[in-house]
Amino acid sequence: MSEQNFKNHSRYVPLFHFVAFPAAIFPLVSSVIHLFKTIGDGSGRLHAAAMVSLSVALVLALWFARAFALKAQDRAIRAEENFRYYIATGKTFDSRLRMGQIIALRFAGDNEFVALAKKAVDENLSAKQIKMAITNWKADNNRV
Repeated sequence: MSEQNFKNHSRYVPLFHFVAFPAAIFPLVSSVIHLFKTIGDGSGRLHAAAMVSLSVALVLALWFARAFALKAQDRAIRAEENFRYYIATGKTFDSRLRMGQIIALRFAGDNEFVALAKKAVDENLSAKQIKMAITNWKADNNRV
């Protein structure tokens, strides 16, 4: 794996993002089309509606599986970075720091972490702005 930086830190899981999710969208679209055709024909509506509901459930299950995993990782990152800040300063994070800012700060090296956290609060930096301001990038290879 090449050294992580701002330009290459985003991560995709090809089988999820480019295979599983599109594969779940296909039956949803085709079942909706089939439902509209059966409404016009007057027969098979129950079966078509059941297929739409199952397809919606599949898409939602995939979506929430990803969202819940990311939320759990976000909470872990917040705890880790708050502890890192506490070790460096003896204080916890400023309560005005938003989750996205904290997640972006995890890439900052120890030598710039505290100053960048203060700057993020004082200047209300976005996550992208924080990441772009980092000069000593600390890789996070565990996020999925």
